[in-house]
Amino acid sequence: MNSIIKFIKSLFFLEIFKGLSITGKKLYKKPITIQYPEEKTPQSTRFRGLHALRKYPNGEERCIGCKLCEAVCPALAITIDTEERADDKTRRTTKYDIDLFKCIYCGFCEEACPVDAIIETSIFEYHFENRNDGIMNKIDLLKIGDLYEQQELKDRSANDL
Repeated sequence: MNSIIKFIKSLFFLEIFKGLSITGKKLYKKPITIQYPEEKTPQSTRFRGLHALRKYPNGEERCIGCKLCEAVCPALAITIDTEERADDKTRRTTKYDIDLFKCIYCGFCEEACPVDAIIETSIFEYHFENRNDGIMNKIDLLKIGDLYEQQELKDRSANDL
């Protein structure tokens, strides 16, 4: 019985007509295509994009070199070297590198940081000209943090509501 039904379906091209009927229904509806550079799609408030290092309001970097973000990173994308300062005997980072090719943007580094030094911004429009540009160093991360600090604070206050 099954073979007869299969033969009849293949003889009359029923699957093809089902597919064409779906195409025909969608043919006259308004398209939902977004013209990307001019129009932006709505972004989730939980989106995790490009990393940034934050500073305190007095201009001092927040990172205390505890290396929790390096330890919790499942992709081993973060590399940190620390050194004790001579003037106030506090530990600070001398090297803070994130390999964005390895990073899986999970947000664990952001959650593990006790002083909220590393954040993942909402920036998703970035590219690299050279392969070496994919490794973000401390200076680059601090620059991004300076540029987008105010925007991230607004986003965080919106998430808290």
